[in-house]
Amino acid sequence: MARDADATRARILAAATDEFAAHGFAGGRVERIASRARSNVRMIYAYYGGKSGLFDATLSEALRRMAENVPPRPDDLAGWAGEVFDHHQRFPQVLRLSMWARLERPEATAEPSDVYRTKALALATAAAAPLSAVDVLVFVYAVAQAWQLSPEGLTGLAENSDGESGVAARRRAVVTAVERMVHARL
Repeated sequence: MARDADATRARILAAATDEFAAHGFAGGRVERIASRARSNVRMIYAYYGGKSGLFDATLSEALRRMAENVPPRPDDLAGWAGEVFDHHQRFPQVLRLSMWARLERPEATAEPSDVYRTKALALATAAAAPLSAVDVLVFVYAVAQAWQLSPEGLTGLAENSDGESGVAARRRAVVTAVERMVHARL
């Protein structure tokens, strides 16, 4: 049976996403990734050069997919913030990977700067002046990610904090905050 290198790489990245999101770089185990990917450690080293290369590739792939799935919408920043919020609800691993990278491998977070640069350029025409495009990008991400990054002790204080109605209320809060920022023309 012929080996499908692309399928093997995809399985490895999927397993690595779950492993590194749950345990970070230091706690992530290449052996567990290989086992979940129905591969072996040797293939991980062959494809990614080792654990650090795999982590960096996993983070880059997660951020690239997010950029493709949730492109900036300069004409509707509030709607875009809601979509970023939705993406993090569906794929919490992306934000977790980013946080682990910031804590354990800051050199890995510099790699996808081209993705952010592209988004900032797309936002350069946004009506939120005099904020710079980068300021707008940071603000939208900060607001859209706030619920996922806040301690459960705090978010649990919100009415209907659990279930679909709680998620819908948090999404509305994100969209409203960005709408107000845009209308205030900070």
